[in-house]
Amino acid sequence: MADDEEEDEGPAVELGNGEPVEGAPLARVASRLTWGKEKSYIVDREGDAVIRTPDGPRELADVLNEVDVPYFESRQEFTDEVRAVVGTGPVPTADE
Repeated sequence: MADDEEEDEGPAVELGNGEPVEGAPLARVASRLTWGKEKSYIVDREGDAVIRTPDGPRELADVLNEVDVPYFESRQEFTDEVRAVVGTGPVPTADE
């Protein structure tokens, strides 16, 4: 009977009805690569990808131009370095 009660409650997280956010999550772009990789390889392969940032969408190549690391040993190192440039926080939506 407890299962029936949970179904009636609806989703645990309300989803907005606004416009989709431009750009891809950084994690999605990072998951398309294997690690370690040179920064130049990432720019050649995924540089035109637009990622979501707290300041709005940005091309990954532009962000990587601000990163001093020439080689990323791991996905974590890559995402940490990109987030050091773009920051962390909520991504603006069209409603904001």
